[in-house]
Amino acid sequence: MSDAQVWICEACGFLYDESEGDPDGGIPPGTRFEDIPDNWVCPVCGARKMDFAPL
Repeated sequence: MSDAQVWICEACGFLYDESEGDPDGGIPPGTRFEDIPDNWVCPVCGARKMDFAPL
């Protein structure tokens, strides 16, 4: 996935890398941030998806 984007949790600094996904949270590698379900939360601090910003 050459155009993978990285998103940062503005609450704790966790980085969501689209090329890595969040396998422990049920999000497979290669999943674009906008395709993650809206009820997904930061695996570190529990912040909502809307609390992430693109890097």
